[in-house]
Amino acid sequence: MTFEVINEEDTQVFDTLVAGVRQHNIEHISAETSKPLSVVSRDGAGNIIGGVSGRTVYKNFLIGVLWVDKVARGTGLGRQLMALAEAEAKQRGCVVAQVDTLSVQAPKFYEKLGFDVVGRVPSFTGSPERFFMLKQYQ
Repeated sequence: MTFEVINEEDTQVFDTLVAGVRQHNIEHISAETSKPLSVVSRDGAGNIIGGVSGRTVYKNFLIGVLWVDKVARGTGLGRQLMALAEAEAKQRGCVVAQVDTLSVQAPKFYEKLGFDVVGRVPSFTGSPERFFMLKQYQ
């Protein structure tokens, strides 16, 4: 047995690990395909000015990232992006959405959208507080 520390993105390693987790899940839950879900907004020049990206799996919408450019913050764009992404997630059969966010990011934004804090990691020197949030659709 050998060990290796990898300090860069390695899609082959990542894909192998995900395949192993999927096989484990199939043996213990059922077969389910994780499907990407992204909604983006572009300006008149075609530049992305905001978006939400994640995946749907096992009736969960797992939000990986939500970002809105400074020029569009406070305009309701984030709320619109989330509404479109959640509508698609519901179409796919999702009954919950999950996200984790830092205290310096958007916990209040997600609370306004109906997410509840279900877990926290307290802040410590060099790291802000982290919130794990869940929204139930049913």
